[in-house]
This record gives sequence, C-alpha cells and structure tokens, in this order.
Amino acid sequence: MKKLNIFEEGPFKDSGYGMLWVHDSANFRIVNFNFRAGQTLPVHAHEVDGELSIVVLEGEGEFLGAEGASQPAKAGDVLVCPIATPHGLKATTEMRVLVTLAPPA
Repeated sequence: MKKLNIFEEGPFKDSGYGMLWVHDSANFRIVNFNFRAGQTLPVHAHEVDGELSIVVLEGEGEFLGAEGASQPAKAGDVLVCPIATPHGLKATTEMRVLVTLAPPA
C-alpha cells in the first residue's frame, strides 16, 4: 500500500504548472497537476486506447477540447473521456486537479 497527501506534497510553481506523480504502474497512472491562475495544460491527445479522468479538487477554470471547445470546471467536477480525445485545462483561479490514465499513456 502507498499513501501520500497531495495537498502537502503537490507543488504549485510560478513558471509552468506543478506536477506530482501519485502512482505509475502497468495498469494506470495518477498525476496531480497544480495551476496558478492563468496557467494552462495545452490541448493534447494520446494515441493509445484507454480512458482518462480529470477531477477538479480545488479552484475553477475550464476543461479545454478540440477546435477551441471548452466547458467550465470547478471543484467537484469530473471529466471522463477516451485518452485519444483532445483535452487540456486552463485555470482562472489557483486550481488543483487529479488525472487518472488507464492504461498509462
């Protein structure tokens, strides 16, 4: 078993987003991303089969998609989609998210 507290260990950075590898195995990957207001995770996709989830733990922003599509994102929201679907994030406040990829991309 493994236990960690992402609120204590997950960094925020003034230049680029903060990232903490929570778990990485052959079955799934969990990553904590922390954004300052205005920071983004550019829209991208992974060319593999599988699914991803993005859970907003704190803050507000937007889930970004292909061709400029966006949806509001706030604490408690969960986005689930195929890994190959273009996805990204933009923070409007400090924002903390937890991303799960299965299988790892």
